[in-house]
Formats: sequence, structure tokens, C-alpha cells
Amino acid sequence: MEPRDPVRIAIVTVSDRASRGEYPDRGGPEIEAWLRTVITTPFETVCRLIPDGRDSVSTTLAALCDEDGVDLVLTTGGTGPSPRDETPEGTVAILTKELPGFGEQLRRASLQQTPTAILSRQTAGVRGRTLIVNLPGNPASIRLSLNTVFAAIPYCLDLIGAGRIETDPAWIASFRPTR
Repeated sequence: MEPRDPVRIAIVTVSDRASRGEYPDRGGPEIEAWLRTVITTPFETVCRLIPDGRDSVSTTLAALCDEDGVDLVLTTGGTGPSPRDETPEGTVAILTKELPGFGEQLRRASLQQTPTAILSRQTAGVRGRTLIVNLPGNPASIRLSLNTVFAAIPYCLDLIGAGRIETDPAWIASFRPTR
């Protein structure tokens, strides 16, 4: 199967309260705005707003990967230590390969801003031809997180056979090894 054009990126906001309409989703729109600033290749977004919980996360992510065929999934929310924060558990449950370096780097960068970053449990991994990355829920933390790890994402997508993403080097210089 050839990669699609345009690339399809899913943005999944995980929040009980936002999914009930108690307050607006701020994380999903923040991710989309950041992507539209940085990515130069055509892409389309698929957005989901779901309640917290392992099952809601794993069901949604599996469907986005297997049925919708998205290339990249960025989740926001549900990565803390609260009882309902189960985004990492729902993510890991459907991965074929975990990529723990993403979470390690996200925590390292966040710790430079706040000591509570050590409570974060972001992770990432691959399911088929889809890369999934868990991001925090706070918009400022989302920007920091994407600025921290996105340089590796285009090459990862290349390696797993997903769609090709190019970035504006004035914002993020994607790393691809020279051959």
C-alpha cells in the first residue's frame, strides 16, 4: 500500500469534562494550530473528543489506525497520575512497538519548566503504519512537547511506511539521516 497524499493526522483529546461539554477542548485546537504552523506538506486532520479511560482510548486509537488509516495520532490529556488518567494504558494496549524515548524526552524537556513534569506518563509507539504520541493536556505544555520531539516524527513515519511530512525549518528542522 502506497502512502496517502495528503497525510492524515488524528488529534484525540481525552477528557471526561470536555467530552461532556463542561468546558471547551483547548488541547486539540492547540495541536492543530501548531501543526498548521510547522508542517509544509498537505495534511488533513481527523479530530476526536473522548472521555478518559483505558477502553475509550484503546478503542478510539485502534479504529483510527486500522479503519481510518491515519498516519499519525497525537493524543492530549489523560497522562497524569489521577485515577481516570489512563491514556498511556489505553495506548500501550494497542501498540505493536513501544517507543519509550518519546516519553523520556518529553519529561526531560518539561522538567526544565516545572518540577511536576515528573508526574507525566506520556509514551509513544507504532501500530501498523501509524505513529501514536501521547501529549499532555495543557496548551503551553503541548507546544513545548511538540517542539521537543517533532523533529524525529517525519523520519519515524518514513521508517514505518506512513505518509511523508515536511516541516518548515524555521520552526522545526526534521531530522533524516543522509545516505
